[in-house]
Amino acid sequence: MQFMKTLLTSVILLCLFQPAWADQPVKKSKSSICHRPNTEFYSRTKNFTAYETIEACLASGGRLPKGQSLSSSQSPSKSTTSSYSKAAKYSRDKFGHGWDDEDRDCQNTRQEVLISMSTNPVRFADDRQCRVTFGRWISMYSGEVLFDASKVDIDHVVPLKWAWEHGAQSWSKAKREQFANDPINLVAVEASLNRQKGAKGLEEWLPPKNQEQYKARFQRVVLKYDLK
Repeated sequence: MQFMKTLLTSVILLCLFQPAWADQPVKKSKSSICHRPNTEFYSRTKNFTAYETIEACLASGGRLPKGQSLSSSQSPSKSTTSSYSKAAKYSRDKFGHGWDDEDRDCQNTRQEVLISMSTNPVRFADDRQCRVTFGRWISMYSGEVLFDASKVDIDHVVPLKWAWEHGAQSWSKAKREQFANDPINLVAVEASLNRQKGAKGLEEWLPPKNQEQYKARFQRVVLKYDLK
């Protein structure tokens, strides 16, 4: 009888002192990443499919965040990011002062991307052909067609601040400048979606259109530069 009382008391205490997140679902984000309670991006993931267990989420085609394993309860990337953040604060000039003009032909990286991504011949501000004013660009983020260059942003698919917090802080300044001007990481899009995206990674933001293409491009850049 005493044994049964002790057992019952133990069960009650166990229920009372469970972590607050113990009965929360596993969230599978739109990018098919399975986020467990008490991990870095769990509270930020607003659009998701709920699963009772991490195993069920993975079985549905989901995947763990980079750096996590089934036995881990917290993403290592959080501690990595924290250690980077404590060492030095991000600023845009860590990646050079604006767009580069490496070949000194008066067309900086922005102009060269506008020229290369336009589906029609571009028009320039004057005969020097340094600044593009009109062209025809199809936004990868929305599918919208843009004509006025002043309404077009050249966006870093992998944001500079995100890269800084995931490994770029340890690079040389020359490598950071190369990253900021690498065409593989640049797309011509409307300014509004570029502002909406900000410095968010895949777990926090995806474009309205071409999401799979965007994710593949993001991962390609991450792999090329060995970001964590």
